[in-house]
Amino acid sequence: MSGPVQVFVTGASGVVGRAAVRALVDDGHDVRGLVRSREAARVVSGLGAEPVAAELFDGTELAEAMRGCDAVANLATKVPVGSAALRPGSLREIDRLRIRGSRIVAAAARRAEVEVLVHQSLSFVYADAGEDWIDEDGLVEVSRATEPVVVAEDHMEAFTRDGGRAVCLRLGLVTGTDPNTAWQVRRAASGRAFTLGDPRSWMHVVHPDDAGSAVAHALQAPAGIYNVGSDPVRRGEYAAVVASVAGGPPPRPLPAWVRRVGAEKLEILTRSQRVSSQRFADGTGWTPTRPVLSASWLTTPDRERARG
Repeated sequence: MSGPVQVFVTGASGVVGRAAVRALVDDGHDVRGLVRSREAARVVSGLGAEPVAAELFDGTELAEAMRGCDAVANLATKVPVGSAALRPGSLREIDRLRIRGSRIVAAAARRAEVEVLVHQSLSFVYADAGEDWIDEDGLVEVSRATEPVVVAEDHMEAFTRDGGRAVCLRLGLVTGTDPNTAWQVRRAASGRAFTLGDPRSWMHVVHPDDAGSAVAHALQAPAGIYNVGSDPVRRGEYAAVVASVAGGPPPRPLPAWVRRVGAEKLEILTRSQRVSSQRFADGTGWTPTRPVLSASWLTTPDRERARG
């Protein structure tokens, strides 16, 4: 897919959605963003895209909104922030988006005769690999927390089998200007525990801006699954960066009872995942503008208060 095209974006006012819309508009594409509120419409318009009001779970309405588009970027998500993830049913909405929503989006894209479907997925699905590198052929370990992610990828594969071209981007942990990173910085600033897992284990992380540019690059990628992130970072180094930005004491791990309560929700955040994004870089020319995690990725507590 060469030259400017028309792209429909779900989740356009979200963290990755906003970054993707900016990247797509900067590349000269004509972008429509799915919105459900006036505030979301204002955000999307401010990014240079056309806000479109439609219901994601209404396949007929969604297909009509996609009509005339060459590509769809399915970035709709609802990630619980911080300790809210421990509440019963905290994943219900995001699981609904992944299991049912992704199926409806794929079906609507087929009905609208869309050529390319880019889908936001997660690298958390990989099994703990210790010190070994993980590429797209790595072992996937399915749990209650990761099953909806795998189901959504299956819907994308079906889109490709039906004659389209689906590209799944397994993003690392989105780190930077997002609500969960801000929550960690606030916890660290007040001296409260915020870390999980062995500090020597590996994490796969990505800045929102690089996730957004990956969506734009995915328009030219062959169908399939691709890892997207910066250089892997040790969990202890990640925690040290957060603590340095917060200006608080050295990082402390969350107590054992929190890990027990969180069960499978938190288990996926402790897996050692030394993930390589080389296949996507080689196939599309994408490179992260922030290849190595640093304090510059994050928003300090003072800046956060100023923004609020």
